[in-house]
Amino acid sequence: MTNVDLTLIGKPGCHLCDDARATIAAVVAELPVGAPAVSVAELSILDDPALHERYVEEIPVVLIDGRVHTYWRVDPARLRTALLGAE
Repeated sequence: MTNVDLTLIGKPGCHLCDDARATIAAVVAELPVGAPAVSVAELSILDDPALHERYVEEIPVVLIDGRVHTYWRVDPARLRTALLGAE
């Protein structure tokens, strides 16, 4: 299986971003043996004017391999499915 790059775009002090971070960590930790390796990165819209302009009304935003997977709320089952490549 291939590796998966997951990016969480948010900002400090955002409660939805905190929720998304916790959901992502739980889903990644529970992936089965043999699942793709998931590399998780986090970007802040406060550090990047282009990200701020593009996503300020949608944070948190989750990208999987550079494509928007979801924004605002992260559904654990949907994220798990996407990370396993079935979405």
